[in-house]
Amino acid sequence: MHNTFKTANDAFHDLYWRIVRDGVDFAGTKALFNVGFEIQHPAANAIVDSKVKRNWSLEYANAEWRWYLSGDRNIKKLGELYGKVPQIWERMADEQGNVNSNYGYQWQRGYEHKSQLDYVIELLKNNPETRQAAISIYDGKEHPDYKTDTPCTYAVQFTVLNHKLNMSVVMRSNDLWYGFCNDQYQFSNLQMLVANETGYDVGTYYHFAHNLHLYNDKLPFTKEMMYHL
Repeated sequence: MHNTFKTANDAFHDLYWRIVRDGVDFAGTKALFNVGFEIQHPAANAIVDSKVKRNWSLEYANAEWRWYLSGDRNIKKLGELYGKVPQIWERMADEQGNVNSNYGYQWQRGYEHKSQLDYVIELLKNNPETRQAAISIYDGKEHPDYKTDTPCTYAVQFTVLNHKLNMSVVMRSNDLWYGFCNDQYQFSNLQMLVANETGYDVGTYYHFAHNLHLYNDKLPFTKEMMYHL
């Protein structure tokens, strides 16, 4: 399945009802498999309220973005930035309070004193036709460390076409309700950051999820909500 949306909000609401209508029962969720779509205006990355009552917080999303930028994967840093640590991060953290799913920590790792992000920016500046501007997030060598927190994202890749910086995000698993809403905000911000650093215009945001799902407690439960179907 591949769809085109203008904004992240359009994508969220359309995909919500598609999962409700067409999703299969899978591990306590309704799920769609091998879902791909594009968002034409990545800067329009806020999720506004709707009849499904997704009260998305821009304040929290911005705090999470600053946490990612810090490169500090300890949840205490998020608590400093937001005022508290959401329970989901507390459940995912190890005994020291560290998590693997702080994507900023992942993209700031690298080699030879250069982060993956810096390497990608340098590549794109020097060669707009590069096919190597990719950042790996999921690392198979770290499986023993993935006991409580396995990154949902495999990788992100940047491509320049007609002086526009496009970005592709590839995920093994994506919870639409919490994961997509916040993940697309962070990744689209990353796309805009890299575009600013390299001098390209912001292009299209591409998103691919092997498993896109809603947990059963986020499915519609009233006739009023079901009128979409």
